[in-house]
Amino acid sequence: MASFIEHLRCGAWLTRERIRLVALAVLAASLIAVGYIVGMAQGLNDAWGRPLGTDFSSFYAAGTLVRDGLPTAPYDIAAEYAREKAIFGAATQFFSFQYPPFFLLLAAALAPMPYLLAFTVWQGFTLVLYLWAMRSILSIPSSPGPHDDRERSPAGDNLWLLLALAYPAVFVNLCHGQNGFLTASLFGLALVSLDRRPLIAGLLFGLLAYKPQFGLMIPLVLLATGRWRVIAAAAATIAALALATVLAFGTAAWQAFFTSMPFTRSVMLEQGAVGWFKIQSVFSWARMWGGPVDLAYIVQGATAVAVAAALVWLWRGKAHYPIKAAAILIGTLLATPHSIDYDLMLLAPAIAYLAADGLARGFGPYDKTVLAALWIVPLVARTVPLASHIPLAVPLMLLAFALLLRRAMQEVGDLSRWRFAVHSLK
Repeated sequence: MASFIEHLRCGAWLTRERIRLVALAVLAASLIAVGYIVGMAQGLNDAWGRPLGTDFSSFYAAGTLVRDGLPTAPYDIAAEYAREKAIFGAATQFFSFQYPPFFLLLAAALAPMPYLLAFTVWQGFTLVLYLWAMRSILSIPSSPGPHDDRERSPAGDNLWLLLALAYPAVFVNLCHGQNGFLTASLFGLALVSLDRRPLIAGLLFGLLAYKPQFGLMIPLVLLATGRWRVIAAAAATIAALALATVLAFGTAAWQAFFTSMPFTRSVMLEQGAVGWFKIQSVFSWARMWGGPVDLAYIVQGATAVAVAAALVWLWRGKAHYPIKAAAILIGTLLATPHSIDYDLMLLAPAIAYLAADGLARGFGPYDKTVLAALWIVPLVARTVPLASHIPLAVPLMLLAFALLLRRAMQEVGDLSRWRFAVHSLK
């Protein structure tokens, strides 16, 4: 037992050959599964009668409603479902559209295409953006630390591409036609640009406004570190998007969105219509185990406050930048009550930052093992809690966040001598 724990601690079991073998196996299984789903499809529906790309069907239906001059209809359950049945058949199940009107701009741009072409363009373009973000993160120069176990950087190694494509959340996102690729790429590229190109970083953060539940920690960190140019660029981007939606759809679309929010909160989140096993949050964990709604909100709120305090401490401190970047990515997922397993795409840039940093400066105890667990957990993030009510992804993210803080404390040294970082105004 002691030998097993030591292997987990040092990560010696995680050899390059094993990494490649597991990644190839997962990628092959994913491709076979995608091939089966597509091969067994009948028209626009899969073998189970669901639209190919499931959630993307709601994006596409919403886009066609906007195209037909009905920008408020996507937020009307009856109208949205009627359009989905018109496209995919009367027996199709309902997929709700819950995004602010920002996302209608994208949906409307895809609507003129045939469904399968729109799905292919959507997933193909955002997948390329995701890979670009991952390559950009791994290409950032990192100063070596004092560790003796440094390994070569992944920047010039094609193994990164295999790991990025085989990452199980890629398959989850692809099957659901979701926006995880876009979310991960915008967040990852914003972090890459944060110090060198603050206006670009602000623009990218602003574009993330279509996922408002992921906007809890970003403004907090930007304010805490005095990144005023980033804040100004993000605010300007959001204002421009809001103006564009008003000009394109009028104010009625926003009124319809806000009117639909109580349904989203009550039915989709608090009552778990999506399925507790799909939602990867402390809130869902509490509800899955029978906790009342009020208790779930208290636990989620306490988690968000703790994460926020930790991020302010970390980002104002002297920790290495990859640690800070990974922390805000993981912390963003922990802080929101509503994130689905395809949203675990945000873990990909976090893993990339931590892997690149570890290869350059050395890995700490359990770091390699936790990184491997973060990489593989989307594969079972839905099935394990469905079968056992044990939401593996949530405690694993909490553990990874704690390890990040531990490493930051070790870098800073004695907390009584901890000093705030000086951030120049840009």
